[in-house]
Formats: sequence, C-alpha cells, structure tokens
Amino acid sequence: VCPAPPTAKFADVTAETYPVGTRLYYECDSGYTRRRGQYPGIRCQSTQQVASWVYKEFECIDEKTLLSTAPTMELGVTQKPERKTQSPAPQKEGNLSEFDQKDFCGPPKTIPHASLRPNKQYYVGQVLHFKCQSGYDKRSSTSGTCTCKKINGNITWTCLDLRCTNDS
Repeated sequence: VCPAPPTAKFADVTAETYPVGTRLYYECDSGYTRRRGQYPGIRCQSTQQVASWVYKEFECIDEKTLLSTAPTMELGVTQKPERKTQSPAPQKEGNLSEFDQKDFCGPPKTIPHASLRPNKQYYVGQVLHFKCQSGYDKRSSTSGTCTCKKINGNITWTCLDLRCTNDS
C-alpha cells in the first residue's frame, strides 16, 4: 500500500488504471438515489490472466419518482470500460512499462447520474493524474502525473510539484 498521495491546491485527482484487488464504489448524484437492494461496489480482479472490473447491477433513480420506468442496466464482467470524453488524460501504454498490464484494470464504466467515490488506498504501480479545476491553469514547468513506486525498499510517490494558479 502506498502512503497518502501528494495534494495539489485547486486540482482534481483521477486514475486511469487500478491494480488488481482495488475496490471502488459508486455514489448517486444529488437528487438521485440507488435502487433498493443494489450494491454500489465494483472490484478489479484477474480472470484468465486478464484484469477487468466485476460489476453488479446498479442504477441511480430520480428521487422525485422513486419508481423508475427505465429498465435496469446490466453490467457484464467482460464489458470494456466506457470513457468520458472529458477524461483528463488519455491512457498511455508507457505508464505501466515496468508493471505487467494484466495486473491493472482500466477506467471503470460511467453510470448515469452517478460518480465514483474518491479512492483512499493506492498500490505500487498506481498512476494518478492531476487536473486543474475550472478557472485554474497548470504552471508549464510541472507534471500532471504521479506514480507510486518502490525505490530502495521505500514506497513513495514520484512526481514533480503540481501547482494550479489563476494568476495571469
């Protein structure tokens, strides 16, 4: 397990890949609620030497209606992850050159009216992407990624100091 990742003021943190064993949880957006009896968790697991997310049936419904007329969404184990078009950084094959890609899942599926709860636990090989929030710009001399690595027996994050500013 890696120590807490570095923080950057006015920046959001995302990850493009997650090691096998990672568990993430969906949270319904404001005004929506999870359909009764559905589990919001997903897990990255290796099946036949391929890392993929295991999904259960999950849907967020409008709190005003409480009974959705929309069909529930079936999420299969073998479905490829969907990507939001505003993804902060494209997935790069080089990011995991020293790690075996079969040990990492890609970005999880997007679910209507839901977002993923921020992950609090990261593992060696995890790459985080920092994106400046709206109205803030990244200083040109800084990097937008950090990687958790084991160096000389110590587990640490390697990244340049990221600063987001609204200065002109």
